[in-house]
Amino acid sequence: MRMTPLDVQSHQFAHRLRGYDPDEVNAFLRIVSEDYEGLMHETESQKDRIRRLEARLEELSAQEHLLKETLISAQAMTQEMRSTAEREAELRLAEVEVRAEKILDASHRRAAHLAQDIREMRALRGRLAESFRSAAETHLSLLDTLEADPEQDPLIQGLVEGTVAYLQRDRRGTKAQEKAPGKVEKIDSARPVKGSTSG
Repeated sequence: MRMTPLDVQSHQFAHRLRGYDPDEVNAFLRIVSEDYEGLMHETESQKDRIRRLEARLEELSAQEHLLKETLISAQAMTQEMRSTAEREAELRLAEVEVRAEKILDASHRRAAHLAQDIREMRALRGRLAESFRSAAETHLSLLDTLEADPEQDPLIQGLVEGTVAYLQRDRRGTKAQEKAPGKVEKIDSARPVKGSTSG
């Protein structure tokens, strides 16, 4: 059983012959009792302090554990966010590549269409040039015909000869009418005159 300061102070020793001085012993016991009481108070205080520190240590340990879990969770979340960002970037890159391929394909089709249009326009230009050349040659030929000497043109010569023959025939018809006034020779205007050419 543990002694208290009061036990130390009130302890009674047996009396013997030629023993210690009772006053000195009592004074010493009082001093020891006071020191012992002080030590007991200090011990209790230290125990209380140790209990508080242990509680604080447990609290800090729990916070440290929570902090570690939070850190691990944050690292996992960061890794997941990085992976998600990488996947989204890959998807967007794939979408951009597909869109670029579509634009490039449309550009190639447009270029091919334009090249076909250019070929058709060149062919049309060639046909128009040939048509204009042919028309110009026809007009030049007509111009040459118009500029030719009419006196040397056999067509005009034939017309002149036909007109003279017609006029001579007409005179003979008039003379015959004068001899026979009741008969008038019908002249078919649609009938071609001898020596003339149609067209």
